[in-house]
Amino acid sequence: MSHYSADRNVTYTAEGHVDCLVTGPGTATLTAVITKVGPGGPPWMGKRLGFSVYDGGDDKGHYRDRVGFSWEMVNLLPGGTGAPSEAEVGTCMAPAPYAPVVKGGYTVRHADLPPVPQR
Repeated sequence: MSHYSADRNVTYTAEGHVDCLVTGPGTATLTAVITKVGPGGPPWMGKRLGFSVYDGGDDKGHYRDRVGFSWEMVNLLPGGTGAPSEAEVGTCMAPAPYAPVVKGGYTVRHADLPPVPQR
C-alpha cells in the first residue's frame, strides 16, 4: 500500500502478506501482516493491519468509493488518563469503510461461498 501525506510531502509505503480476504456485494475486508515498510514509515513490521473497501458502483472516477483502515484513528483501547493504545487486529477485522476515495478507486468482485458439502 502507499499513502501520500500532503502535510509532510512524502509517500509512505508498506507491503504485507494477506492472511484473510472476505467479500460481500460491493464490499471487501482484508487483513495483512506487514513484511516491509518504506523509509520513514511507521513501525509496522510484523503487525497485522485491517483494510476495508466499499465499491460505490461504476460511476466515473469512483467518487462514491470508500475505504476503512485499522490504524491511526480507529481500533483504539480507551481507558486511563493517557492517550489510548492501539488494539490488536484479528484476521479479517477492519472498520467499516469510512473515508472517501479521492483518487483512483476500487472494484470488488464478490464470490459467494460454495455450498456446504452434503454428508
